Amino acid sequence: MRPARLAVTLTAHGSRDPRAARATEALTRAVAARHPEWEVRASYLDHAGPRPREVLASYAEADHRRAVLVPLLLTSAYHGRVDVPGEITAARAEHPGLEVSQAEVLGPVGGRVPGLLLDGLVTRLGPVAADALVLAAAGTRNAAARATVEQAAAALSARVGVPCRVAYASAAPPLSGDVVRDLRGAGYERVAVVSYFLAPGLLWDSTVASAREAGIVAAAEPLTDVPSIAALVAGRVLEATAPRAGAVAALAA
Repeated sequence: MRPARLAVTLTAHGSRDPRAARATEALTRAVAARHPEWEVRASYLDHAGPRPREVLASYAEADHRRAVLVPLLLTSAYHGRVDVPGEITAARAEHPGLEVSQAEVLGPVGGRVPGLLLDGLVTRLGPVAADALVLAAAGTRNAAARATVEQAAAALSARVGVPCRVAYASAAPPLSGDVVRDLRGAGYERVAVVSYFLAPGLLWDSTVASAREAGIVAAAEPLTDVPSIAALVAGRVLEATAPRAGAVAALAA
């Protein structure tokens, strides 16, 4: 008999830094704990393993009928637009009996910033008394993807009531240290960094170091397995499997 459980793979970028895989596995466990009726496994596009198509192949071999791939990405840049669909296309070709759906990324989609994402950012920031924030992201050359980071920063600013500017660790300016210096030069004395990262790694380390050199008062940790992020991932799965069943309400602001 074919298994009735929905098969889910959470697909991260992957990193040579072992902390990143540990964070992804922690989020995978958190999602699985929220939905024990699902089979949830982690996969990685690079560096670590297994690859998404390997996990999807294992689901097909176990006679699952349907699988959902959730990109653990905060923007729909190259990895979300090319790498993830490529993995799904390969899995569909190799296993035509497995229906594979791609969920949305975890960041803003269609101009809308998920309330659960903002909840996670605020949770990680904690009770820091800051008069300005820097939303530090990994970085991308894709202008549309960067626009979604700006949307998240604007929504976070509205949520906490202080200015929030964007910085990038790579691929695009400005660096976090430059943004902190600009804010301090404008009269903001207590600037904190908010992590627009799902997992720690070398880029996160570099952006925090840059900000610390410029004089921040605090740096929030990456989102990892914060409960609201696990709920956001689960909501993306529900949205992908039942788009007309009101599952989008799980992501309401």
